[in-house]
Amino acid sequence: MADRRRSRYGRYAGGPDPLAPPVDLAEALDAIGEDVMAGYSPERAMREFLRRGGRDQRGLDELARQVAAKRRELLAEHNLDGTMQEIRELLDKAVLEERKQLARDVDLDDSERAFAQMQLDSLPPSTAAAVKELGSYDWQSSEARADYEKIKDLLGREMLDQRFKGMKQALENATDEDKAAIQEMLGDLNELLDKHRRGEDTEQDFADFMDKHGDFFPENPQDIDELMDALAQRAAAAQRMRNSMTQQQRDELDALASEAFGSPELMQSLAQLDDNLRALRPGEDWGGSEEFGGEQGLGLGDGTGVLQDLADLDDLSEQLSQSYGGARMDDVDLDKLARQVGDQAAVDAKTLAELERALNESGYVKRGSDGSLKLSPKAMRQLGKALLKDVANRMSGRQGQRDMRHAGAAGEMSGASREWTFGDTEPWNVTRTITNAVVRTAGEGGFEPFESVAGPPPQEPGVAGAPASPGATTRLRIDVRDIEVNETEARTQAAVALLVDTSFSMAMANRWVPMKRTALALHQLITSRFRGDHLQLIGFGRSAKVMEIDELTGLEAMWDKGTNLHHALLLANRHFRKHPNAQPVLLIVTDGEPTSHLEPDGEVWFSYPPHPLTVAWSVRELDNAARLGAQTTFFRLGEDPGLARFLDQLAARVDGRVISPELDALGAAVVGSYLGGRGGSSGGGHMSDWFGGRGSWFGG
Repeated sequence: MADRRRSRYGRYAGGPDPLAPPVDLAEALDAIGEDVMAGYSPERAMREFLRRGGRDQRGLDELARQVAAKRRELLAEHNLDGTMQEIRELLDKAVLEERKQLARDVDLDDSERAFAQMQLDSLPPSTAAAVKELGSYDWQSSEARADYEKIKDLLGREMLDQRFKGMKQALENATDEDKAAIQEMLGDLNELLDKHRRGEDTEQDFADFMDKHGDFFPENPQDIDELMDALAQRAAAAQRMRNSMTQQQRDELDALASEAFGSPELMQSLAQLDDNLRALRPGEDWGGSEEFGGEQGLGLGDGTGVLQDLADLDDLSEQLSQSYGGARMDDVDLDKLARQVGDQAAVDAKTLAELERALNESGYVKRGSDGSLKLSPKAMRQLGKALLKDVANRMSGRQGQRDMRHAGAAGEMSGASREWTFGDTEPWNVTRTITNAVVRTAGEGGFEPFESVAGPPPQEPGVAGAPASPGATTRLRIDVRDIEVNETEARTQAAVALLVDTSFSMAMANRWVPMKRTALALHQLITSRFRGDHLQLIGFGRSAKVMEIDELTGLEAMWDKGTNLHHALLLANRHFRKHPNAQPVLLIVTDGEPTSHLEPDGEVWFSYPPHPLTVAWSVRELDNAARLGAQTTFFRLGEDPGLARFLDQLAARVDGRVISPELDALGAAVVGSYLGGRGGSSGGGHMSDWFGGRGSWFGG
């Protein structure tokens, strides 16, 4: 007989969706890198990306906007008159039914009818006062009496619903036994809280209370602290609702409170409960208030729920702001976010948390000892690759010198190998290539069997891995991913000093980011392709400093008056002297004339306009670089004619060059000058050999 069972499909609920696409770290890293270049700290850059989100990913700002919109909506739609409106409607209905009964009751004495009508006509306009006055009225209509009794029942259910969510619905049509059970629960609860305040309660006291009254607490608290948290949050919201009412509304409710269930003891128990919770949870917001301006009236219980929603939204707003110390995306309460704003918002926040976690775990960012985030060397390499590829695109087809870098006798093996990329002409590292193929094939499920013409190799029976059939053996296939090539280096080495102006004018004129991008691109080129060269990065403002690449890229713009070219050249010449057998290459990026120099005692001397002494010290040190054989290129940023004349004179003095590139072409200009300057005696050629065509590094 055919199996008639059917499969049912639903939403996957076993944890993270196994089919969900991975988070896009490349997009995040690019965005973070751009912000770091702009002067943001890595911590701030990462936070900014999380705030903005990605191309297909909503960020924290959009989620916070949704939370704020939900908050405004709650305040704009509702008012706090719901309970009083409902009581007024019941009161008006009871009075109307009573008047009808008086009019049609022919057996009623005329004087009694007149007296009853007078009582109804003289009811005060205040709802609370009218309810209290009718407490002693002798109702002629049973229907009117029932409506009036509903007022007391409604008040009791609303008062309880303020403290215990769902009580209004659960106690509808409650019997006297139900009301007695409520009163007993409140008495036991206050007794338990009193004992806890005195430190005399035990775990058994809590267990006994829940065994007896657990049906009143659908939240199923596991200990007394969870019980108090739930009760205090609701009670504090009820107090904030009261604080949000007008004085007239508060007076009306206070006047009606004793009518709840027709039992003043209920209000006494609730007041005692509030006192206990205030003492045990003073940190809750008992004093806040809100301004409601809508038309939809809220009952006491529903209003308390809305005040709790508003408190949840305030918590979410703070969590999404991530503006407090040690903030993490894991701090966002996803359940609360889904409940208040919707499931999609929770999915977006979860994705952002996974992105933050992936960035931390991937090695692109690392947290320092002080808790702040930093870009890792891995991240710097990734950013450098992207920038260098952009430089390659800009340089493709440009004319210039190149370094001779070939395999075989013309080049020396560096001892290192690397993954093959399109355009590489270096020889294969066969050992590494075969090893990679074996490891990959084994990881992907084993080797491919095939029939050998010569027949199977000898194999002892029962040996693991024996061919599946006579004549079968295994075949290893090499994939392009397996190939590694030997790195070769020309015998000519270079000592490169990149001097970048870090004075405040660079940031003011939007030259800060292009300067950093240039340094990172050159650093990536040298560390990945010209590993025999020696690069030193020197930033110079009021004074100069040798910087590591991560320090330079993370450098924030500061108000720093002074352009100390003299100090920078001193550091560059020290670098050249450390590498006497290398070709010195001096690259200077600046947008201003030198305005400070180092005195013999090491103090910085500043003068604007440039002082002849400052110029003299700078020229002297430039001459020293020339005597060391440095090939010098100045990169002039901006259109200052004074700077143009000054740099032209310096370049002519040391047989150097001045290049005035557009900002977006600065990286290509510096890299091109480096490639030409380091290999001037090694042979000619075109830069397109390196950056375009089949034989290029970046042609693929």
